[in-house]
Amino acid sequence: MKKAWQYPYVLIASQNQHKLKEFRDLFQLELGIGVKGLDEFPDAPEIIEDQDTFEGNAVKKSETISRWLGQPVLSDDSGIVVPALDGAPGVYSARYAGEGSTDQQNVQKMLHEMEAIPASDRGAYYVCVMALSVPDEESKFVRGECHGVVAHEPRGENGFGYDPVFYMPEREQTMAELRSEEKRAISHRSIATKKLVELLKETYTFSRHVD
Repeated sequence: MKKAWQYPYVLIASQNQHKLKEFRDLFQLELGIGVKGLDEFPDAPEIIEDQDTFEGNAVKKSETISRWLGQPVLSDDSGIVVPALDGAPGVYSARYAGEGSTDQQNVQKMLHEMEAIPASDRGAYYVCVMALSVPDEESKFVRGECHGVVAHEPRGENGFGYDPVFYMPEREQTMAELRSEEKRAISHRSIATKKLVELLKETYTFSRHVD
């Protein structure tokens, strides 16, 4: 049996305005609820993402801030996984070359470590795990993945992180060579977000829901 959604908004545990706009547009259209970002709560507790799984990092942030605020909180943790590197960079994707490292430094470290790895073993996948914490309820998770291979050198300018070396054979392009709308349609974050919306629709009734 569905529960009635009792909150006027969901806090997205992020200050990324592009990400917030995407969630704001989607949640208003699909569910009729608002979205706020961490930029509106400057006193929110700082969370150290020190867990060894994407799920652990995501739920640590969402549960901590949800308890502090008394409102639903959505957080995510994402990165790239390379089986040939025993799953690295994984949860360390943003700091693979060390604390404060740039995207380029992280990419170059990964390419250096993969120099001797043949094409047949260069598979990789992006992961995005989202955790939704609602007061007095058990936290819920969704996971999105996007699969490809690690290219031998960067290509493309329309991306960030590991996008220039994340090559998708079926498209014959790296993620950084895709147009923004193409990337949004197939990305790990897009897949996870669609799953989240479906989970919310299955779990709650929304008074202003738009089909």
